[in-house]
Amino acid sequence: MELSTLEAGNFWFKARNALILDAIDDYVPARGDFLEIGCGTGFVLGAIAREYPGMRCQGSEIFVEGLEIAARRLPQAGFMQMDARHIPFVDHFDAIGAFDVLEHVTEDEEVLQQVRSALRADGRILLTVPQHPWLWSVQDEYAHHVRRYQPRELEDKLRRNGFRVIFSTSFVALLLPALAASRLVKGNKAREQDPFREFRLPGWLNRTLGGIMAVERFLIRMGVRFPIGGTRLIVAEKIPA
Repeated sequence: MELSTLEAGNFWFKARNALILDAIDDYVPARGDFLEIGCGTGFVLGAIAREYPGMRCQGSEIFVEGLEIAARRLPQAGFMQMDARHIPFVDHFDAIGAFDVLEHVTEDEEVLQQVRSALRADGRILLTVPQHPWLWSVQDEYAHHVRRYQPRELEDKLRRNGFRVIFSTSFVALLLPALAASRLVKGNKAREQDPFREFRLPGWLNRTLGGIMAVERFLIRMGVRFPIGGTRLIVAEKIPA
């Protein structure tokens, strides 16, 4: 799978991993059992397992091809084929992550209900989702997105389904003008274009964008919360019934 090769070098995937690890450091005190829903090729789960070797990591994915790559990448973890709308665990995990997954699912609130049931008391959910419907482009169609979220939309859905939001920020905020310009220029043309084109960047540009994302990460670590940005990162706590 070509994506598994592109992830390791692309500035956005690396920046997202760094922010996810920061969120675990700051907001996930119990680091026993962790499940990543929609783990794809295991790029995020591999970073988590390396950073927290004592954590019992499991990954789920609906597509077998991704699971096979993830299992080779991370042989010490457990993997399963699973539909996120039907999670076969109750009160089992300390934390569950879904990174750029919910935008693919029409019934996103059903997934949140399933996650809540699978978490132990005070368990945490970590989420990233793409933001701003006005950024919708052919790339979202290639990725089979159902939606791009409005700011605060996912926080409201979490609260409706038994969670307390404890951390929320946008990222890809400093690069939002460039992202918007890119989407507007490309529009919805070139349906036959390479779906991974956005991830193939000249080395100098990839390094420059990575440096800007490092500045953004520093600001988030210092307490800045960006109201808008291409992606939103949220951590929420299960509220016991």
